[in-house]
Amino acid sequence: MSEAKLYLEIAIWSQVASSIVFIGALVFMWFRWLLPVFLSAQDRSNRAIAEAERHRDEVKAALETLRSEIDSARHDAELIVQRADDHAQHERQSAIDEVKDAGVRALENAGKEIDRARAAGRARLRADLLGRALRVAREDAARRIGPSLDERLIDTFVGSLERANG
Repeated sequence: MSEAKLYLEIAIWSQVASSIVFIGALVFMWFRWLLPVFLSAQDRSNRAIAEAERHRDEVKAALETLRSEIDSARHDAELIVQRADDHAQHERQSAIDEVKDAGVRALENAGKEIDRARAAGRARLRADLLGRALRVAREDAARRIGPSLDERLIDTFVGSLERANG
């Protein structure tokens, strides 16, 4: 072989050897430093995924609990509305009954007031009629009684006194 071929062969084998050493160094670095980093990253990722799944399951359970509480609250709200409606109907009926009773009492009181007003009116009418009758009687008496009647009465009285003395 010639010297040029020998150098060429040495160069080729040196390239092969350096490639093998480089690949070996890469494999060594891979197993020594990179693979543990990737495995720990994968482990952290798996733990994060497991934690996320656990958290998801907890949230699902909490969501189911909240849904049941919401259903319970809806049922309670329906019961409250029903009780409020019943109470409102009862209060309405009570108010109507109370107003009717108050109306009946007011009518009864008004009837009694009318009776009292009639009695008072009758008394005033009697008093007025009596006053007018007295006034008419006085006017008639004043008209009938005059100086001539007074003289006759005095004469009769004096005459009765004389007869009694005499």
